[in-house]
Amino acid sequence: MNHDLSPQLASRVAADLAELAERISVASHEDGAIEPQPGVFFYRKSQPGERVHSVCEPAFCLMAQGSKVVLLGDETFRYDPARYLITTMQLPVTGEVVEASPERPYLGFRLTLDPAIVTSVMVESGLVDARSDGSAKAVDVGPLDPDLLNATLRLVRLVDKPSEYRVLGPLVIREIVYRLLTGAQGNRLRHLAMLGGQSHRMVRAVEIIRDNFDKPLKIEAVAKELYMSVSGFHAHFKAVTAMSPLQYQKQLRLQEARRLMLNENLDAAQAGYRVGYDDASHFSRDYKRNYGEPPIRNIERLRELSEAISD
Repeated sequence: MNHDLSPQLASRVAADLAELAERISVASHEDGAIEPQPGVFFYRKSQPGERVHSVCEPAFCLMAQGSKVVLLGDETFRYDPARYLITTMQLPVTGEVVEASPERPYLGFRLTLDPAIVTSVMVESGLVDARSDGSAKAVDVGPLDPDLLNATLRLVRLVDKPSEYRVLGPLVIREIVYRLLTGAQGNRLRHLAMLGGQSHRMVRAVEIIRDNFDKPLKIEAVAKELYMSVSGFHAHFKAVTAMSPLQYQKQLRLQEARRLMLNENLDAAQAGYRVGYDDASHFSRDYKRNYGEPPIRNIERLRELSEAISD
């Protein structure tokens, strides 16, 4: 937390974090994730764990206790009770809890960000800025502001009060969005506002690649649909996602193949073919390079780990 805070404000921040941690801990009796209200998630983990690969959605993430790292391409983002994390596009990321114990578990909060709400708050508050940077990266961390923390705590206080949440929850969510827009990561949040510019084009590019991830990626066609040059498209896409379009597609393919093998019992060749690989050996090489071991060994280990946790 910011060491420049006055003693009174620092005391309030410490109290808010302690209450937030207590409420998440009480609501989350066991390790895992729960969704007490639509788009509001609580997380609990009692020990540092292995890396989890997923496709993140636009969200605001706050840590009440513990710490976590998120990997995007070659970049690493660490957040803890002093820093929040914001994601503004659907991106394949790797997350790892790095600070947790049975006595002091990792306790996290996540709020899904609705582009319509972000746009509405921007327009109503006069925060639309045509000069905003359309190449701001879609994932980053920022210092946690006391008012942003307090608004988050007030939302968490409402989640187990359905009637109050229906009335007051949307208002507090709009306050959270406003404070994000006026904070250190406001430029990033503008990715979600459908007001034109390069960031809007990159949102569309992500959608196109995600919807067709199992088909050959034709860079020229995507750039043409976005009314961009191929070089300009490449540069803006990498600036926002920390990956080239082909690297992004590969991450999507490998994560979907992993899901197919784990949940639908497909073998490596079948899964690779389903996600767009024509060569099984090529798929296995890419999979090992990304996950550290061949497909069969990795899936067997994940199943063993899942069985051990369930026991």
